[in-house]
Amino acid sequence: MTAALALGCYAAMVGVVVPKALVRSAWPYRAPAVAVAVWQGLALSFTIALALTTYHLVTPTWHLHNGMSGLLRFCGLTFDAPIPGTGPLGVPAIAVPASVALLPLARFGHELLRARRVRARHRGVLDMVGRRSARLRATVLDHDTPAAYCLPGRRPRIVVSAGALRLLSPAQLESVLEHERAHIAGRHHLALAATEAFARVFRWLPLAREARAQTALLLEMAADDRALRRHPRQALASALYTMSAGHAPGGGAGHAPGGALTASGPGAVVRLRRMLDARRRPHPALCGVVVTVAAGLPLLPPLLGCAPGMG
Repeated sequence: MTAALALGCYAAMVGVVVPKALVRSAWPYRAPAVAVAVWQGLALSFTIALALTTYHLVTPTWHLHNGMSGLLRFCGLTFDAPIPGTGPLGVPAIAVPASVALLPLARFGHELLRARRVRARHRGVLDMVGRRSARLRATVLDHDTPAAYCLPGRRPRIVVSAGALRLLSPAQLESVLEHERAHIAGRHHLALAATEAFARVFRWLPLAREARAQTALLLEMAADDRALRRHPRQALASALYTMSAGHAPGGGAGHAPGGALTASGPGAVVRLRRMLDARRRPHPALCGVVVTVAAGLPLLPPLLGCAPGMG
């Protein structure tokens, strides 16, 4: 039971304590792409820790005294070990932790399919009411509200409203379009679907709620950063202000459909302040260290649960 207790404490720390500390930190807004990797790593690490906790609770403990070798032997991953599943404890030993691990994955697939259907329907509408602009490499929608969004996926499309064309200068418009191209190139919809799936499965968990909200905001910031590499800060900041001010109260992100990513999306005020902030971004070496730590987070639960003497 020592391993189950240790893994349970680790899952509680990752699921409750770490998210609160990360939200209060200032560095994620300075390196949004790196912060997204950290949130993804925490979600995966929590899922593995919870699966291993249930595994240790429903299995006999004799195999744990030899650490990793005992666990591999119990799972039938050595040549001289029978595959579990025939005894009364074999089925729950595999089925219960497997269900914990596979449920977020199944939900992730569901979110991808749902968003894909929504985008497909919206593309059909755009084919009827929109007009393609070769110069902008976008579809122009005849609507007075200034809006710009993208439909990611295998057939990506950028949509801009007539209101945005009327209100934005050429420099502002190009910066907004570059923001949307960044969403498509970065496949940001996959990260959003992953955090949405995790939040649907573990809706009671602070990590799930914060990961969903923060990932949406951080991906917008990451797209901002890419647009700022090619366009002046003033152009993108003023475009964001113009488009946000042009929305009706309570209108959210404009008329973007579900499954779309919009330039005036989550946290427009926070993003605007960030763009006008002159603080330097973290050193690339520091970002590399943080990414390495995020990639290593899913490895911690197996190491913790399989350490010799933890049974």
